[in-house]
Amino acid sequence: MRHFGHLSSADRRALFHKEPVEFTADSPADTLAVALGATLYSPATREHLAAGVLKQARCGVVSMVLCLEDSIDDAEVAAAEENLVRQFGLLGAAAEEGEALPLLFVRVRAPEQVGDLVRRLGPAARHLTGFVLPKFTEERGIPFLEAVAAAEAAHGRPLFAMPVLESPGLLHLETRAGTLDGIARTVDKYRDRVLALRLGVTDFCSAYGLRRTPEMTAYDVQLVASVIGDVVNVLGRADGTGFTVTGPVWEYFRLQERMFKPQLRQSPFRGRAEELRAALIDHDLDGLLREVELDRANGLLGKTCIHPSHVQPVHALSVVSHEEYSDASDLLCPERSGGGVLRSAYTNKMNEVKPHRAWAERTLRRAELFGVAREGVDFVDLLAAGTSAVARSPV
Repeated sequence: MRHFGHLSSADRRALFHKEPVEFTADSPADTLAVALGATLYSPATREHLAAGVLKQARCGVVSMVLCLEDSIDDAEVAAAEENLVRQFGLLGAAAEEGEALPLLFVRVRAPEQVGDLVRRLGPAARHLTGFVLPKFTEERGIPFLEAVAAAEAAHGRPLFAMPVLESPGLLHLETRAGTLDGIARTVDKYRDRVLALRLGVTDFCSAYGLRRTPEMTAYDVQLVASVIGDVVNVLGRADGTGFTVTGPVWEYFRLQERMFKPQLRQSPFRGRAEELRAALIDHDLDGLLREVELDRANGLLGKTCIHPSHVQPVHALSVVSHEEYSDASDLLCPERSGGGVLRSAYTNKMNEVKPHRAWAERTLRRAELFGVAREGVDFVDLLAAGTSAVARSPV
């Protein structure tokens, strides 16, 4: 699989200075962590779940979570598990016929579900990338991670974990530091097993009876923003000890009555994609675009998505611009290893070799998986091409 693989080769050549590389479920963990992109969640109760997974894969989705936790009613768990096993069988048959599958994760409720599901999936478990572990703390997390390790040993193939950081202990100020320390100890101990850390912002808001409007980002809710900052501070460091931390879910996909002006400027769209701008605003995605930009500025990569319409905007904004690539490449040039300051090739900023090195390394990792846009190509061009390809995709 590859990002923007749903575009034609001609479209990719026109858009990319360097095209995204291909990867598989067997690629190294650090590659998969960056490659997750827009991770689309789907309830495991859906009758035509396998068909939906295949459709989304054809439309550019490379990672999905099939959920047995909060997205379904407590009374539906047994039926959802049975459906999940059945749908994985269908996916396995489709894969044997040449269909490409995304990275597939199951969000479980309890540690004992992990081994039980792998056993029940049988041969189809080879299409399972791992598990999403809810409400993760040191106390809750260790049994989950041990269950994943045991299931991997029984299955004979790697299985990854993606803990969700969403517990009240992490939100409340008096317990945050201790909870973070415990999480850090746990994920470090199981580092080879942990693919990425996900933020459960909806649960954070729930603890105080809050809900951000579609005109606000997670960073406008100060309680949430403070937790994100502390999580990245402890768990997202660029010194080799950190993990990939993914962006919080964007809850909205259809416009409610708008109180404030749209956040999406007209100028990038003028004369070439004004209808696309109108569609983004109508579907309430201008706030999503703003939040993705803030995610990256705050050290997050990838995003939890609950609607297919979110995927193309997230991926378009994940592509490295030609300017970013130029700066990062200059900073990592071997001749610059001693440090110093240089003017950017775009002559609009200072590049300081030592302070900006970690940024440059992270940028080039993203460039490998999401590609580098050609000079003069921006997210509007990428989004328009991706959206058009999805519209043409067969059902």
